Amino acid sequence: MRYKSMFQPIQIGPITVPNRFVVPPMGNNFANTDGTLSEKSKNYYEARAKGGFGLITIESTVVYNKSKGGPRKPCLFSDDSIESFKTVIDACHAHGAKVSVQLQHAGPEVNAKIAGHNPIAASPIQTKQGHIIPDEVSTEELYQIIEAYGDAALRAKKAGIDVVELHCAHGYLVSSFISPRSNKRVDEFGGCFENRMRLPRLILENIRKKTEGTIAILCRINASDDKLGGVSAEDSTAIAAYLAEECKVDGLHVSRATHLNDEFMWAPTTVHGGFSADLVAKIKQAVNIPVITVGRYTEPQFAEIMVNQGKADLVAFGRQSIADPELPNKSKEGKLELMTPCIACLQGCVPNMFQGKPLTCLSNPLVGREDELKPAKEIKNILVVGGGVGGMEAAWVAAARGHKVTLIEKTNTLGGQMRLAAYPPGKGDLTNLVRNLIAKCELYGVEIKLNTEVTIDLIKEINPDSAIIATGAIPLVLPIPGINDTGIIHAVNLLDGKESCGKKVLVVGGGLVGAETAAFLGEQEHDVTVIEMRDAVAADVAAEHRKYLMKDFEEYKIKTITGAKVSQFVEDGVNYALEDGSEHEAHGFDSVVLAMGSRNYDPLSENVKEIVKDTYVIGDAVKARRALNATVEALDVALSI
Repeated sequence: MRYKSMFQPIQIGPITVPNRFVVPPMGNNFANTDGTLSEKSKNYYEARAKGGFGLITIESTVVYNKSKGGPRKPCLFSDDSIESFKTVIDACHAHGAKVSVQLQHAGPEVNAKIAGHNPIAASPIQTKQGHIIPDEVSTEELYQIIEAYGDAALRAKKAGIDVVELHCAHGYLVSSFISPRSNKRVDEFGGCFENRMRLPRLILENIRKKTEGTIAILCRINASDDKLGGVSAEDSTAIAAYLAEECKVDGLHVSRATHLNDEFMWAPTTVHGGFSADLVAKIKQAVNIPVITVGRYTEPQFAEIMVNQGKADLVAFGRQSIADPELPNKSKEGKLELMTPCIACLQGCVPNMFQGKPLTCLSNPLVGREDELKPAKEIKNILVVGGGVGGMEAAWVAAARGHKVTLIEKTNTLGGQMRLAAYPPGKGDLTNLVRNLIAKCELYGVEIKLNTEVTIDLIKEINPDSAIIATGAIPLVLPIPGINDTGIIHAVNLLDGKESCGKKVLVVGGGLVGAETAAFLGEQEHDVTVIEMRDAVAADVAAEHRKYLMKDFEEYKIKTITGAKVSQFVEDGVNYALEDGSEHEAHGFDSVVLAMGSRNYDPLSENVKEIVKDTYVIGDAVKARRALNATVEALDVALSI
């Protein structure tokens, strides 16, 4: 498929963007604590400009000195930041990209400890349970903030910026004024539609006045707040038209939701790409200015259709641009198999953003470290044992650096636990990562040996200088009476098609694997019950994923027994005790599936170390954890050899 529309230039106000591929603003915590952009910031943004993105957006940048939302947020409330922004912008310009900066006041999401001030909003309404109730911002301070936006835009202009984007979405300060759900004011900034739009209009006027119309101005808006009483899809169409016609903005960037619905802000794996496309298309019909669509776009196919059909003008590839900065170039060259996929796992991006840690990525642990992938000073012979994501990541990175790499896998298929994790409902995208890692191993000449057991003789034959042990994990089997002699089925064997279940199934263990296995069986119309020791099933699952997993439980009528400690396995079920000490039975099942967790599997490293002194153990072979740990450790080791 050729992506002709995606590679057409487009005019946005006074600038021409070379193509329709956009990097949207995403917090990465690469900035310095003083609000300046760092060398890591430059490497991150430059890599995406070099990769072919036409418009690069610097993440939400603080405009007001009382409104910092995180310790490593870039800031433009001082002239001290201008030079660092110029360094980043110049680096992106060198590759032909245009650069935007998103201007933001976090409003009710301000971090009070870091900012030294309470959060503020249109009205004193708590954004979420556990959050500080914001102060109602005074009319006097609002006018100070309006000036601060214009001043920040002028600093961005001095740094060489092409576009500024006013953040009017996600419940932050401006959004809190636009939405009737969060704006209960009765001054000139509250009440009717025009009053609620007064703040963004005055900010835009101030920006335009101070930048003299020499840069493009965008607004990021919600397609919907996705909450009763908030901005609806119909409201958003009116907001878009007002911004285009009355405020004369040069373009719109259409996102979705507030932090009460994070699953629409960073959709989990089960949500399809372009999930807000229909809402964006309605907004596009209402305006005659460029519209950017965003919402889990991972591959160029649907993006091409959106632009070709005039339903959007540009497409923002958010987390996908984190996973692969070369997305546009690979699309143009037809190298889709080599495109590192975002699998929407939410393991390294969003959690790190909220914790103030530098961004990382399960699929691309090189994010923010792009300058570290360098040729090896000395070419070595490297043995990698284990063909899961950790082993393959280590293998291709080492090979890309010039090493001679042999990867050994004892089964007939690569992918390890990640391949099996793709089987539950909505998780098929995980297969993309497995295939991508195989393709990269093949590209860089990794010698792959399947159906091969590692023996002392084989190691001596290969004669490696270094060895990386990535043998992963195996199912945890606790010493519970009956567990080994009642015909239980391991969840991994069930997912792999090696064993099958009867109609009525008891899944023992309600963590991630157990809950997803239950959904897998429920989809196939089994009668499923899950028993779990904790007070809730899927307690270890990220909130955005859990919402959809629990919908599966509801749809497939999966029953749960929680707070239950299994004391004995029997032929047709288990005996268990509740927290109050009472004994109970869960019998009458056709099959019992065991999903109580995993433990590390490392039968080799001690023996290998006797032959290969330079031996490393990574991932679940050290301790059963997340796949992110495996790929990050794999990268670290492969870069160190």
